[in-house]
Amino acid sequence: MKPAADHEPPADDTARPRRRLSLPDLTWLPLLLGLGLWAYALPRIGFRTMGDYGLLDRLPAVYYVSLLVLTGGFLLGLRRAGTAPWWPAAYCVGLLFALKAPPAVLYDSVRYPWASKHDAVIDMLLANGELRPNAALSGNMSAYDQWPGFFSLNAALVRAFGVDSAASYLNWAPVVLGLLLMPVLVLLYRTFTEDWRLVWTAVWIFQLANWVGQDYLAPQGFAYILHLTVLAVVLRHFVLPGSAGRLRDRTWLDPAAATVPPPTGRRQRAVCVLILAPLIVAINAAHQLTPVMLCASLFALSLTRRYRNYGLLVVAGLLMLTWDLTMGRPLFTETLSTLRESIGELTRNSRAGYAGQLTGPGPELGGQASVVMVLAIAVLAAVAVFARRRLTRSALPLLLVSVAPLPLFAVNDYGGEMLFRVYLFGLPGAAFFAAAALVPATGALRGTKGTKGTSVRAKAVRRRIAAVALPVALVALAAGFLPSYYGKEKMYYTAPVETAMVTRALDRAPDGALILAATGSFPRALHRYDQLEHWFFAEQELPENEKMLADPARYLADGIPPGTRAYVVLTRTQDIYTAGEGLLPPGGFSALRSRLSASPLFTVVEEHPYGVVLAYRPRS
Repeated sequence: MKPAADHEPPADDTARPRRRLSLPDLTWLPLLLGLGLWAYALPRIGFRTMGDYGLLDRLPAVYYVSLLVLTGGFLLGLRRAGTAPWWPAAYCVGLLFALKAPPAVLYDSVRYPWASKHDAVIDMLLANGELRPNAALSGNMSAYDQWPGFFSLNAALVRAFGVDSAASYLNWAPVVLGLLLMPVLVLLYRTFTEDWRLVWTAVWIFQLANWVGQDYLAPQGFAYILHLTVLAVVLRHFVLPGSAGRLRDRTWLDPAAATVPPPTGRRQRAVCVLILAPLIVAINAAHQLTPVMLCASLFALSLTRRYRNYGLLVVAGLLMLTWDLTMGRPLFTETLSTLRESIGELTRNSRAGYAGQLTGPGPELGGQASVVMVLAIAVLAAVAVFARRRLTRSALPLLLVSVAPLPLFAVNDYGGEMLFRVYLFGLPGAAFFAAAALVPATGALRGTKGTKGTSVRAKAVRRRIAAVALPVALVALAAGFLPSYYGKEKMYYTAPVETAMVTRALDRAPDGALILAATGSFPRALHRYDQLEHWFFAEQELPENEKMLADPARYLADGIPPGTRAYVVLTRTQDIYTAGEGLLPPGGFSALRSRLSASPLFTVVEEHPYGVVLAYRPRS
């Protein structure tokens, strides 16, 4: 018979802890795989043969797979965001390239034909070396001489890089500006949350929701970064002493919320005003609308006890008025004269574009997707505002600067772009709260003793919901971004042969000649804008254009001043743009081209499938 001790398990086995298998960290794998698939897809994007859906049906399936892989990798990286925030940061950079770098890599011409006018301003500065803010330049180009900061900077960059013109790097602007904007957003979001998952999810959502196309090489994108930089500094360094109250006590905060930044004294805030003043001057020198948005945001912040500091608001307002009444006086006074007609016209001021309605499968789908995207971000943000009231209370300043631009709908339509600008300036805060609706709060739930078990169960339920809602929402937003951003891409790509034709036509025109075109949305439309006059005759209401099409030759001839050398430039890009924006009825552009070419009042100078150039020959 065996001893009893033999029947007992060894003491070692009961005391030895179970070893968990340590899996290798594969957070980097989806990033490399996603970017590899994206690189594989690039040469297979048929951008030269775009149809009614723009790039949407020219993007290969592997491109869409690359976005799914990057999204999955980002969700994987979020799990380590607290200890390794560089992983979701790397995925955000990868998403930026995946979404906005294809035109920069592939296109052999400038994306957004109207962006070429900014290149023309830079060329003019380099050639003439002077500004003429009081000159009445054709094509509404006077404003660029009145707000020349951005163009002067790029003229310096052109010389520093030793390139021929800004067109050589123009298509990379969305990527470069996106990279510069990312740390500013992180600084802004970290002011209100300690949760890196929430920070990077907000950055990810911001990139997916930023479909408005204001980040090309233009003053708006540059001034926008400066605007957010000023706000980030204000939110971190302008807190008044004794204003935080319970917001410095973690028991009163959302588990993900950050406590209010340390208060600053009057002398410290005065120093910050001196530091921020050059940035505000740069904003005023670069763009007309952004200083208004900045003043609106600073005013909204001054309504709170935490940031009730009128000094910076007064400085920003005085700098804006000083610029408007000196360099920008011509356009400023012109805008004031139109306020009587536009103020209070909410419906008209919130319209998009010139006067037409989007037509065609791609533009219509893009317009519908844009509306859905705006509503989705707004709904998600509203859910967080009401469901996470403690976070809303601590991040109230960010909410205020997001809604501050809304009253501008009652003032002006900004050439049919106020809708896009208000959305753009409200997006950083909206993205933050949208992310808060999808990323559950971290940390222990603070409930009463009797409700502890209920709180734990509620926390588990919210986590399970978030585990499904977050990936579904990110995939849905990516699906909405693509038609919003690329659905009208057929309007934005121009074949080099068309650009060359326009350049030849405008180079041949004598100084003072009048250039007529259906719209200004075609490449090199404002080449030599300081020497030529322009008339974009179809940028008006559709009924007026229908009357014009009845006898376009006579209509144009009646508008050409006697003794003026005039040339009509009609291009394929104009055809696509006027059709997509609903400026001309179906077949209207081809009828315009054929009737002008057949008219004895116009002689064909150059013609090929991408366009025609006509010279005006008045009857003696």
